[in-house]
Amino acid sequence: MSRITLSRYLIEQTRSHNTPADLRFLIEVVARACKAISHAVSKGALDDVLGSMGTENVQGEVQKKLDVMSNEILLEANEWGGHLAGMASEEMDQAYQIPGRYPKGAYLLVFDPLDGSSNIDVNVSVGTIFSVLRCPDRNGATGDLGEEAFLQPGTKQVAAGYAIYGPQTMLLLTLGNGVKGFTLDRELGSFVLTHDDIKVPETTQEFAVNMSNQRHWEAPVQRYVNELLAGESGPLEKNYNMRWIASMVADVHRILTRGGVFMYPRDGRDPAMPGKLRLMYEANPMSFIIEQAGGAATNGTQRILDIQPTSLHQRVPVFLGSKEEVERVTAYHQE
Repeated sequence: MSRITLSRYLIEQTRSHNTPADLRFLIEVVARACKAISHAVSKGALDDVLGSMGTENVQGEVQKKLDVMSNEILLEANEWGGHLAGMASEEMDQAYQIPGRYPKGAYLLVFDPLDGSSNIDVNVSVGTIFSVLRCPDRNGATGDLGEEAFLQPGTKQVAAGYAIYGPQTMLLLTLGNGVKGFTLDRELGSFVLTHDDIKVPETTQEFAVNMSNQRHWEAPVQRYVNELLAGESGPLEKNYNMRWIASMVADVHRILTRGGVFMYPRDGRDPAMPGKLRLMYEANPMSFIIEQAGGAATNGTQRILDIQPTSLHQRVPVFLGSKEEVERVTAYHQE
């Protein structure tokens, strides 16, 4: 039985679902960049890529060497192919302009080059998250592409995915018609389809949240987590296990594999920061994937994919995963 590679799958999508050829080529380029990042992550201390750069990104977070390297790999891989009108990265303050010597295309690429990079030095799974949007018609305008072109709600995504660099390197992808999982075959050099039509179980007995922040949470989240912790003797009448990796890619991958609910709620420490996770680089692509797998994703009060972005680095609270649990905690907020 022949194995289906990512390239073959994308060709079939072009034929059967009218996936545009330039979108197919873009996904293939992103996948190749992820293979390069996977190789760099796997080398670790052997290539002196662990540790901090001693610099901060636009979020005020200390950049790891692999943060910067991963960002450069994605930029250099995608800038010249003619598929993109521009890019935006969690690691850069402004939108990235396609150099004038290269052709420009119809899409925008938004990415977190290395999610969970605080875990790199302790050899825990990290990953790359990406989202593809159509570039709005600029009516013949020339010059730099402004931030406003990227400020589209998550419902406008035409593709989203993530690569997870763990015991195996995997790429999970949605083109809006379900979620497929591809595993990197290093001998073949290709991503191979290994997980077809991934679905999130509607019910679960696992949750992921950083309990050290509990004292800062709003009342609806306090109520919900206390009910989870009460187990069989509480109102939910079943015991729950807590799992927290502190790498969104790894936590979401676990939920896609066996169910669960992931939470990064708003807290009261900084009123100017309504959430921790970035809407464009993390919440939107992960919500698109989760919904395509049959799960749900909200910010506590509304569907994440319906949020109209107001800035490139906007942050939001996130509740995503098994539909039953996401709907329950969202209902507590709405009460």
